[in-house]
Amino acid sequence: MEWDWNFVWEIMPTLIEGLKITLLATVFGAALAAVIGLAFAILRMTAPRPIAKTTSFVVEFIRGTPLLVQLYFIFYVLPDIGIRLPALLAGVIGLGLHYGTYAAEVYRAGIENVPRGQWEAAKATNLTTRQTWIHVVLPQAIPPMIPALANYLIAMFKETPLLSAITVLELMNQAKSVANSSYRYIEPMTLVGVFFLIMSLISVVFLRFLEDRFSPLEQR
Repeated sequence: MEWDWNFVWEIMPTLIEGLKITLLATVFGAALAAVIGLAFAILRMTAPRPIAKTTSFVVEFIRGTPLLVQLYFIFYVLPDIGIRLPALLAGVIGLGLHYGTYAAEVYRAGIENVPRGQWEAAKATNLTTRQTWIHVVLPQAIPPMIPALANYLIAMFKETPLLSAITVLELMNQAKSVANSSYRYIEPMTLVGVFFLIMSLISVVFLRFLEDRFSPLEQR
């Protein structure tokens, strides 16, 4: 089968719509993962022992099961107990929960790297626990974590084709739909690879910038 540029231009709008959904799922999934990861990290480090242990179990359970299984559970199993979610929302929640558990470990490492003297200084100045976290600990802990978190963002972007399993019309699902209806696979599947390659290269450049921007001075 020969490459057909006319067919490429014909299917390009459909694939671009799929790319938009892919980027949307990635951005919202990453935002959710950042929030969930921070919550998991704080609970594991500061909550009473029973809550910390339960949180640790939940984190390890999610990390120990495949993302695809989690997506199926959220989209196909939860409706059996009355929880019905739109496909895209289910995908975002699945991505956010899955990568939130990995982000939690990054947060934990960053928080533990904050010198103990900073905690003691905050206590000595009568800051509340909330003020200590918001104004002292997190501003010092988060910047060095950003390159590692960005790595997970890139990984999440590459995992978005799994959303096609729950009917999200992201890039891969749109390409499969085009290929199945036209019986031409070379153009849509090649374009999917090109789109992912371009976005990944842009992400790598962005990641290098973050590493240079937020790496410790002694490593520059």
